[in-house]
Amino acid sequence: MTVIRLWDLPLRLFHWLLVTAVIGSVATIKAGGDWMVWHERFGLAVVGLLSFRIVWGFIGSRYARFSMFVRGPGAVVRYLRGQWQGLGHNPLGAWSVLALLGLFGFQAVSGLFANDEIAFNGPLVPLVSSGWSDTLSSWHRQTEWYLYGLVALHVAAVLYYKVVRKDNLLKPMITGRKVVPPEVAVDGTGGGPVALVVALAVAAVVVVAASGELIPPAPAPEPPPQNLGW
Repeated sequence: MTVIRLWDLPLRLFHWLLVTAVIGSVATIKAGGDWMVWHERFGLAVVGLLSFRIVWGFIGSRYARFSMFVRGPGAVVRYLRGQWQGLGHNPLGAWSVLALLGLFGFQAVSGLFANDEIAFNGPLVPLVSSGWSDTLSSWHRQTEWYLYGLVALHVAAVLYYKVVRKDNLLKPMITGRKVVPPEVAVDGTGGGPVALVVALAVAAVVVVAASGELIPPAPAPEPPPQNLGW
């Protein structure tokens, strides 16, 4: 057995920062009131993190790239039959990762246009009609429960691998390293400083756009006519 570099530092930071942002989003929406300001901030953090992950999935290190782990149904069948060998996400786990990214992405983006029917409006509400804002608000609330289920399956899979298959998936996501047989030992190279700067720059631009800072302010209302007493 030998030790390889599996998950790069940017990917590991993305993973744990996303966990923190999601927990913060759930806690603040349950608290309500003045905490809704922080709910929006956590939502924008999720938008930025997911934008970074999408870019990193194309220009990041070997095992972070979508092309490395996203496979078709045939690979999933081979994995279920015990015929798959590889590192990083297995073919079934890869689809769960895409589902999590997609669902978290929908939840975060829909929240940008949502309202709570009281005092809170998402930063991009001015871009849609009130009807569409209400519709997206409803979808935003419903998707929350799908996310709970998908996250629960994700945690259950990690525990299954740890207890049943004696494969600790959590440790490499902390240390970045994994012990593997020599015949499959290939380091996760790639994803250097230039790629990191590009991914961070794209994420920053997306967060600024999502925050509503680029929306021109509404024109000031015309002053009422003055009564000059004539």
